[in-house]
Amino acid sequence: MPLEQLQERIGYNFGDRRILLQSLTHTSYGHEYLQGQPIALRDNERLEFLGDAILDVVVSDILLESFPNANEGQLSKMRAAVVNEKTLAQVSLSIRLQDCVRLGRGEDQTGGREKPSILSSTFEALISAIYLDGGFNAVYPVVRHLFAPLFEQENAHFCDHKSQLQEVVQARWKVTPTYHLKATSGPDHAKVFEVEVRMKGDALAKATGSSKKDAEQNAARSALEHVSLI
Repeated sequence: MPLEQLQERIGYNFGDRRILLQSLTHTSYGHEYLQGQPIALRDNERLEFLGDAILDVVVSDILLESFPNANEGQLSKMRAAVVNEKTLAQVSLSIRLQDCVRLGRGEDQTGGREKPSILSSTFEALISAIYLDGGFNAVYPVVRHLFAPLFEQENAHFCDHKSQLQEVVQARWKVTPTYHLKATSGPDHAKVFEVEVRMKGDALAKATGSSKKDAEQNAARSALEHVSLI
């Protein structure tokens, strides 16, 4: 297994390789090959449990720093959009974690390395292993590095601007903003959608996107800047 490459990609070198190997060990592998080991060392399930909690703490801290104007509800939604199976599986693929997972034969033959549930669980176990090997000061920069693209303000695609705008508009004006498709352009494989968001029939903002959903989010984001000046 390319453990050296994995450590290079995450930016952390383990002092204890045993904890690294355990974090990469799926229950199917432990069941087939490690029956003689104590349950606590047989697979990565216990590490997964701890890793989930560590990710919640680190991501919460980074979100507080990255979005100083977000309220508790918005921060909770953003954290839920980061610490979930889909996003963790995507981060796992970016570091090629699938190449290092130890799977039982049956699970491996049925595409286990590509399953989001296995990838996300293994990633949580890996985060736990870093914490146990090096402490909080070791795991924090790893998470920050791996999730950096998500925490950039201008690229915060996980942030639900439509929900934020709706909360603001309903609280201040007791109405719900509406979205209207204004135009589409470009070839079928690269269409561009233009959407306008309105309040009481008046236009708040217009924006484009590669899908109608993205255009709506972009329009909502622009509208949030506008309504803050009203």
